[in-house]
Amino acid sequence: MTALKFAERLRDLIGGVDVLLSDIWGVVHNGLVAFPEACEALSNFRAQGGTVILITNAPRPADSVQRQLRKLEVADETYDAIVSSGDLTRNFVASHPGQKIFWVGPERDNSIYRGLDPLLAPLDEADYIVCTGLFDDETESAENYRAMLLKARERKLTLICANPDIVVERGDRLIYCAGAIAELYRELGGEVIFYGKPHRPIYERAIALAAERRGQAVSLNRVLAIGDSVRTDLAGAHAFGIDCLFVTRGIHADDFEGIDQLDPASVKELFGHPPRALTRELRW
Repeated sequence: MTALKFAERLRDLIGGVDVLLSDIWGVVHNGLVAFPEACEALSNFRAQGGTVILITNAPRPADSVQRQLRKLEVADETYDAIVSSGDLTRNFVASHPGQKIFWVGPERDNSIYRGLDPLLAPLDEADYIVCTGLFDDETESAENYRAMLLKARERKLTLICANPDIVVERGDRLIYCAGAIAELYRELGGEVIFYGKPHRPIYERAIALAAERRGQAVSLNRVLAIGDSVRTDLAGAHAFGIDCLFVTRGIHADDFEGIDQLDPASVKELFGHPPRALTRELRW
């Protein structure tokens, strides 16, 4: 294992790359403001003939994610398509008609059910749980849900996690996500089905969309993932067989404070399987 240095520019890493699978939150924006240089980098890659698929653990349909990006002034020309864990969760709900859902998550995530006519029910009547997040992610953590999860385990309910992220940036703070609740439920012995990174289905969908846009099959050795999470972005890319550019400005920023190069021992400790390169922020 070799040392890892920080790459300054995306353009120095894209020789032989046809497709970028880019994370959104932490790479393109932080939940409050977009990162203009990251948007420019993705746009420039497209201008040179590359394909950009945004791949996100947002528990909402792709069109809702696009509306959020537009509000943050991320131009549609920045990317070719969006794949969200919300869309994959919608597929599960649609394939289980007539079953009752206990929904855990904020009202702002209700677009995940758009057009599905879901049967929402109390926990005691539900056939399974859909978790899109915490009811109040400003004040709560997964521990606030322990009693509820113990009741769900007694009923042997499956929990569908629509966002495997544990935390996400919101400005300069870290906010708990649905993955925190799902992991606690799994620790308590409950059954969890995860949709989104690092799990394979979201990558398969992203590659299929890239192939559609390019009009030909996509070779995985010509794909580069971009993300800021070891647990989701890096682990997911490695498991799927693609390289990853790791952005350190996101949820792991404190781990890289004042570091210009990682020795092999640090690479192994921080990453396990190393990324192709590190960058503090995405720029062309």
